[in-house]
Parts: sequence; C-alpha cells; structure tokens
Amino acid sequence: MTVKQLQELTKLIRYFILVSTTEAGSGHPTSSLSAVELMTVLFFDGFLRYDLKDPANPNNDRVIFSKGHASPLFYAMYTAAGAITEKELLTLRKFGSRLEGHPTLEFPYTQVPTGSLGQGISVGVGMAINAKYLDKIPAKTYVLLGDSEIAEGSVWEALQIAHHYKLNNLVAILDANRLGQSKETLDGHDIKTIAKKFEAFGWEVITVNGHSLPQIQKAFTKAQQSKDKPVMIVAKTYKGRGISFLEDKENWHGKPLNTEQLQDALKELGNVDTQLLGKIAKPKTVAIKPIKKSALKPISYDKGQLLATRRAYGNALTRIMPAYPNAVVLDAETSNSTFSAKGQDVAPDRFFEMYIAEQNMVGTAVGLSRVGKIPFISTFAAFFSRAFDQIRMSQYSDANIKFIGSHAGVSIGEDGASQMGLEDISMFRVIFGSVVLYPSDAVSTEKLVEEATTHHGVVYIRTTRSDTPVLYANDEQFPIGGSKTVKQSKSDTVTVIGAGITLHEALAAYEVLKKDSIMIRVIDLYSIKPLDVKTLKKAAKETKAIITVEDHFEEGGIGEAVKAALVNENATVHSLAVRKMPHSGKPKELLDYEDISANAIVKKVKELLKNS
Repeated sequence: MTVKQLQELTKLIRYFILVSTTEAGSGHPTSSLSAVELMTVLFFDGFLRYDLKDPANPNNDRVIFSKGHASPLFYAMYTAAGAITEKELLTLRKFGSRLEGHPTLEFPYTQVPTGSLGQGISVGVGMAINAKYLDKIPAKTYVLLGDSEIAEGSVWEALQIAHHYKLNNLVAILDANRLGQSKETLDGHDIKTIAKKFEAFGWEVITVNGHSLPQIQKAFTKAQQSKDKPVMIVAKTYKGRGISFLEDKENWHGKPLNTEQLQDALKELGNVDTQLLGKIAKPKTVAIKPIKKSALKPISYDKGQLLATRRAYGNALTRIMPAYPNAVVLDAETSNSTFSAKGQDVAPDRFFEMYIAEQNMVGTAVGLSRVGKIPFISTFAAFFSRAFDQIRMSQYSDANIKFIGSHAGVSIGEDGASQMGLEDISMFRVIFGSVVLYPSDAVSTEKLVEEATTHHGVVYIRTTRSDTPVLYANDEQFPIGGSKTVKQSKSDTVTVIGAGITLHEALAAYEVLKKDSIMIRVIDLYSIKPLDVKTLKKAAKETKAIITVEDHFEEGGIGEAVKAALVNENATVHSLAVRKMPHSGKPKELLDYEDISANAIVKKVKELLKNS
C-alpha cells in the first residue's frame, strides 16, 4: 500500500479505538493509540499472511498482543479488515460480547488470551518452535510487547531461549511509549539502552520511529530477511498518539474519553472514511509432512518389582512418543531426574530443553498447545510454583498440557525443605477444569500417562523420587476420576486413603493392624481431581471413619478434597498431612516425623477405635 493509503487506515483505526472505548465506558485507548502505525503496516502492507476465513489454517502467521490491554487496537484491526462490523465493535467489554476487556478465545482471531503481562513472548516462542522445527512451515509469529512488561523476568527467559533455538521466524515489536500505568517505565524513551539489552540476548534489533510509516515498512522488510536470529523491532512511540490532549500525558492509562472529549478527539482526526477496508495477504500453503505413527506398546512389570514412579514416567514416554506424533517433551534441565530424557531418546526432534526457566517453559508449552501439539513438561514439583501465573493463564487458553512434577513431598529425603514439593496438589487443584493424578507404582504411572495423553486439558501428574514396589497387574485400568480399593473386607473398621508414597505406608499399616485382628480398608486415591466420590461415599457408609494420609501440606491437599466431597454425608474424616517444617533426613525418618508413616497410621486407627 502507499503511505497515503496506510495513513487513511491509521485514522480509521484510531476512530475505532476511540468510539469503542467511549461506548464501553472503560478500556485502554491511549495504550492502543501508540501502536496504531506499527500494527497497520504489519496487517495491511503485505507482511502478515493470514486467512480470515480460516483461522485454524496452520499456515497462518500468528499475531499475539502480549500487551493484552491494547485490545481496542486488536479488535479495531479486524474491524478495519472487515472481519467484524463496527456494530459489533461497539459491544466492546459488554456482557455476552466476544470482544472482552482482554483478548480471549471467544474471539476467533485470538491466538492466546493475554492480560497478565510478560507472557506473550513465551507463547510466541512455542508457536515459532512449532513452525520451524515440528511442522516445518514458513509461518511467522509476531508479538506486540509493551515497554512496561519487559520488566518481567519471564520476558528475558523467553528471549534467551528464542536466541538459543535461532527462531528467525519470531518477530517481536516493542511499543516503547514511555508511560506505564502509574509512572514512566524503567528506561522511558532511552531507546539505545533498551536496544542494547535485546542485543545482549542475541536478538537482531531494529530501532524505528514507531509513528513513521516508511521506517516501519523498512523494519518489517528487514525482519523478513533474518537468517538465524529472532528479530526485535524497538519502536519509539507516544502513548495517546494522534490526540493532542492525550499524547504523552500521564494519568490517562485505562481511562476512556467521555462523550465531549470524544467529540474533541474526533475533530482532531478530521474526516474518516468508515467504509475503508484493509486487506490481509493470504498465507502460502505448505503441506505438513505427517510423522509415522506406531501402535502403543504394552507394558511389562512384575508385581513387587521396585521402581520409582518418576522412572516409570520416562518409560511411558518411550511408548507414548512413537504412538502420538503430536506429543512434545519439554524439561527444565532436570531430565535425568524426571526421566523425560527417555522421551528424547526415542524422539529427539520432539524434545526441547528449556533450561532452568520454568515460567518460559510453561508459556512455551501454551504456544505449542495452541497449535495442536501435546506438550509434556517436567521439573521438580516444587519449582512449578514459580510459574504459577503462567499455569493460571493456561486455563484460559484451553491448554492441552501435561505437567509432571517429580521429587514431591518430604519423602525425597536429604535434599531438604526447599526441594520438597508440598504445595503442588493445591496449586493444580485450583485450576479450572484441571486433572490431578498421583500414581503409586510403575503400572499406574504408565496407565495414567496414557490417560493424560488422550484427555484434552491441563493434567498434573505427581511422581515420587523413591523406588516403590509394583502393586498392580499390567492389564489394570486407571480411568481419570477413579480409585482402587486395594484392601477390603466385610469387617473393615476404618478406611485409610493414600496416594503415591503414602499408599505404601497405608499397606504397611494394614499388615501391622491385621496381626492385631484390626481390619482396615485401603484406598488408592490416584485421581485427586476429579475424585471417585461414589467409592468415598461407600467407604464413609461402611466404616466408622476415614483417614487420609498425604505427603503434602494440609491446605488444599487430599484431606481437604475428601472432606469437601463428603461434606453432606455425615462422614468422619481425619487428615494426616505435613504439618511441621520439614528437615533433611532419611525418607523413613521424615515420614515418621510428619506423622504420615505406617507407624502414624497404626497409632491413629487405634486411637479412633479406642474412642469410638
């Protein structure tokens, strides 16, 4: 397009931003106005290739507004492209509208929901990795960043990984408009300093006047030609650009214009052709070469065989990866402990080392998930906590991610409290629609990994460091939402519920109590969310009390889940959980110290029977 044609489009887009936010009575017009020229050139000057009639086309380029509060600009672009009407645009932020305050999947052109700043670039890394290394197509990923959000550490985690994987198909655009929400950003308009930071992380950096259409055109042209580096376009812009009483003024963040102010602003814009349409170029069609798929091999373990569930997870990957071509493995540089390295052994082209940068690992997994891959991501259970914001945001992305947290609980032993995942069950239980699984042996681990693979959504699998004996036959089934009653009789007095390591403690307690002619029911609650409520209700009805035993803090754990499920059943539920600050020690010592061992279970059962 000519510069004049682009200028006319920028006026139309500014008009859409202003009228939609005033109609909504809320929103972020000034944050949107600063990036109008940048997005107009990208969308309508032939750089972006996207089929508006086929948003699911894998050859489409991807556009991510990491600064999701600039949604008025996001929606204005698609209005200017004719994908939505001005009438719909004026439903911005209203209940029932597809055009929410920050982009969501309700709007079909949203690649990923954003709003928690600093995450869009990680998602872009995932999409760029997919295009370059997995689907092997020429699609590019464009990410619009705000200068406030680059204070987030996750941004820099993403930048270093993008450089490591030479993602020359990833183009980030920094809208450096100087003003944050409450004050000037960290570097303000010191564009040289900002550029040096990105250059230090190995990116090709192009600096431009973010309101000069010719400079922006040259920048995108150059970005297309990068050979082995991701590209960062650092654009000096002004917040509220185009409206004199807004431009570069403080205290306008997140404030729409009132009706009178809108009229003044529209006068400044001058004549706007509301019938003008921008055209987005179509993508090139490149066939994605399918990966040869093999049948899922059976498992073969011997009952009583000692094997840590973390190792069984690795064994599961050696079976899953050939059978599921869309499965991808990411690990935070712990693959020789989580045993995800076994996935790399069978499918090295679908294993990506994310190093010790868990926030970016989760964000990258979201990006991979959004383009149809099934990411299995692993680290020590404790360290997923630092990526909780990314995990939280994944629930809004319809993410299909399998999280595997190893080294959970005090049973890891000598490494000490900082390494013991004791909050992870609680953390993943709270995610909307999530599944939380806790296998106790090699068979249940492999079967639950299979279940996780075919289940669409966020699944967390908690694995154990220590070797545990195989309890189940190889043909045993473990459906999500189920449980296993492993010990049961007509004379059961108390039900003991364990999962993972504590199931083995419960079984040891069973043998001790049996010698004293005290029979207990033992349930393997391998599915913590959703729960097997039917079995729990049956146990509550048929035994005097329920004791839950977990290698996890009490808050948000198994005990609270069971109590909530039985709240209307007149059931007596006692919880044994980690209630003391743990220390280094032998696993057995720590289980005894926290009163979640076989000894503690025996003591609690006898105490209940004595007082009943």
